[in-house]
Amino acid sequence: MSVSYPSAALPAFRGRIGDDARSGHPAVPHRYRLHLALSCPDGLRLAVAHSLLGLDDILPVTVLPALPDAADGGYLALRPLFEAASHHYRGPASAPALSDDWSGRIVSTDPRGILTDLARRFDRYGVGLRPCDADTAIEAVEELCDRSIGAPAQHAGRADADPASRAAALDRLLGGLDVVEHRLAAREHLLGDGLTVADVQLWVTLVQLDTVHRWHLDAAAVDRIADHPRLWAYARRLAGHPAFGRHLDLDGIARRHHADCRGREGAGAAMPIVDWAQYARERVRQSR
Repeated sequence: MSVSYPSAALPAFRGRIGDDARSGHPAVPHRYRLHLALSCPDGLRLAVAHSLLGLDDILPVTVLPALPDAADGGYLALRPLFEAASHHYRGPASAPALSDDWSGRIVSTDPRGILTDLARRFDRYGVGLRPCDADTAIEAVEELCDRSIGAPAQHAGRADADPASRAAALDRLLGGLDVVEHRLAAREHLLGDGLTVADVQLWVTLVQLDTVHRWHLDAAAVDRIADHPRLWAYARRLAGHPAFGRHLDLDGIARRHHADCRGREGAGAAMPIVDWAQYARERVRQSR
């Protein structure tokens, strides 16, 4: 039954895919649909994981425009699904989202919950993207990406921050990259021998670092960031994997960045670390 919420208490869509019908959302093929903007880091992560799991034939993806097209920052195409899930829903119809085609309602807008459920409930081929015994290690990588790479990279390029705090943020960023560089010295992937959601998380974080945050850093900072050869070789190798590089929407990422960002461009903008376009072009050639 649909529920009406006041605008001050918008509902959180955090439904989960369960093992059986008692969960309310059993893992039934051909029932669910992902709605993703590949310009969004969370959307890109889910697209990569979806491809690694080979879900094209049982859980379709609707690719949304790079920029939301509704005045409230949501997507017009998703609004009927949100309103079906919550009567008189007044918030943005945001993405990424998982919907239920049977009911025409949104199940979840929680990217990490969706990713976990895809990896755990729809792993038909034993890919093992999220092994049950690796939860702690995966959560540690997520925190490293968020707090030691993404957040400090953003702060280091803030024109309205004082020089000391920007320098401290850059040091924290370089420390996070050092951790990953050291870890990759003895292995091809972050955890064990195969790809996991930890690799998906890190790879998208590196895409963001080089295609978004770099634009607001100076040349010396970009040189220090690039001075992690194993890390960036890893990023290039995964970009060449068919489940990774073919989802790169460089134009969309750039348009999303410039639409949201009001910061000044730095000298590092002219110093790309990875030729991401090489892998995006390969995606285009393969689709013809």
